[in-house]
Amino acid sequence: MELRDDQKTQHEIGKRTYIVAQVAPLDVDGVRTTEVGVAVWLIAFVALLPFYDALQDSGRTWWLWTCLAGFGLGLFGLEYCRRRRKARAELVEP
Repeated sequence: MELRDDQKTQHEIGKRTYIVAQVAPLDVDGVRTTEVGVAVWLIAFVALLPFYDALQDSGRTWWLWTCLAGFGLGLFGLEYCRRRRKARAELVEP
């Protein structure tokens, strides 16, 4: 997004007027966010392991498998974000 003088600074929607701030968007690639999410899923899985028997007795073993699935899918998302960051970096370099 370019900051230009010809961009709108106000939008009127219905009876309200919204003012648009003149700031550049953050350049966030999502890698750190995905890493934290993957780590949280793994910690939750490990934290639930000692309670496997209690989870099984109450019919809640799906909690454990949900954490494992979140971890596994997060690894795919992490690889996607890393590849995306690399591709974006290659576009910027001359």
